[in-house]
Amino acid sequence: MALSQQYEIAPPLIILVEDDDGDAQAVQRAFRKAKWGDSVVRVVDGIAALELLRSPAGKATLSDRRLLLVDLNMPRMNGIQFVRALRADEQLHRLIVFILTTSEREEDKIAAYDLNVAGYIAKTTAGEDFSNLVGLLDYYSKIVKIP
Repeated sequence: MALSQQYEIAPPLIILVEDDDGDAQAVQRAFRKAKWGDSVVRVVDGIAALELLRSPAGKATLSDRRLLLVDLNMPRMNGIQFVRALRADEQLHRLIVFILTTSEREEDKIAAYDLNVAGYIAKTTAGEDFSNLVGLLDYYSKIVKIP
């Protein structure tokens, strides 16, 4: 059974903040395979993500059930800087953020969790085809009540 058929409601909108084209395509492919393809919006860095989230069009089109998948190592504004800006924004501070990264550095994990991320996911454990990531978010969206 496809993930979309398991839902009583539509899956959450996912904003993918990822500068690497290969990783972004693999993540998007995994969500399309799970019938979540229309739920994924990609931006290439933290500045672009903030512009999207703060724009009138972004506010009008984003549902109240959105998750952000954020890479740590990006140009212009890295993942920690982005989450810090997000948490300082009165309208955006409650968004649910998962870090999706190649970094296994303890300092990065601590910095992320200090900013109240929902999870820190190594791309290697997300699965070569990111199917583990889709499964995690599927499970998360079923058991967690997103305000």
